[in-house]
Amino acid sequence: MRKYLLIIAAGLLLASCGEYQKVLKSSDNNYKFEYAKQAFERKQYAQASTILADLVNVFRTNDKAEETLYLLALSYYENKDYVNAAAYFHNYYTRYPKGKYAELSRFYCGYSYYIDSPEPQLDQSITLKAIKELQLFIEYFPNSDKVAIAQAAIFEMQDKLTLKELQNAQLYYNLGAYMGNNYQAAIIVAQNAIKDYPYSKYKEALELIVLKSRYQEAMQSVDERKADRFREVIDEYYSFITNYPDGENRKEADNIFKIASKYVKD
Repeated sequence: MRKYLLIIAAGLLLASCGEYQKVLKSSDNNYKFEYAKQAFERKQYAQASTILADLVNVFRTNDKAEETLYLLALSYYENKDYVNAAAYFHNYYTRYPKGKYAELSRFYCGYSYYIDSPEPQLDQSITLKAIKELQLFIEYFPNSDKVAIAQAAIFEMQDKLTLKELQNAQLYYNLGAYMGNNYQAAIIVAQNAIKDYPYSKYKEALELIVLKSRYQEAMQSVDERKADRFREVIDEYYSFITNYPDGENRKEADNIFKIASKYVKD
């Protein structure tokens, strides 16, 4: 029985491939369009996108233009070709800002970039595009049922950008005094990240780097500047424990404070 089922399935596949080749050679654009929609329904997204890509310009001025462009973008999306998907979704809502699929196109444009967003250590230009597109989607369609999904994706990507800055700050901290004052660079990177992403889950780690960097600067400064530098450390400590009184880094912060206090006279 299984053998016969496999033979039938193979036959249907061959028939489908034969019809697909027939469609590609056909000059009947309406026939092609209907086949592309059927291919999409069958989840044959590569077939659908190949045909629709040929029809986008052909149908540019007729009543099928809008649906063709949206379906092409969605075919790329379902086929996990997120670069082309984002481009065509952007093309759609630019061409049809009040079109039937404008809301979904704005959402999926940003979400395509979100899915394609790389690891934190890599270039984050796509992540920035995703955030921009999803923020615009929320601005244009604040009552959409996809706003919560878009907002969650934005928060996740902002954390990714913050993590990248945390890694950069940690790198400067690890370099220490090598070929200059890298502690100051660590402080600047961390403070900028805190300013840009004040609600990130990495905020405590960034503030700890600022505290540790100020401590290292104080320890390595000349004697006549130590007292002033350690006062800065103590100020930073109080700010840190105010924000994270029960944080996982409290013990390390307390140890820094104990040492700093020895260098500061009342």
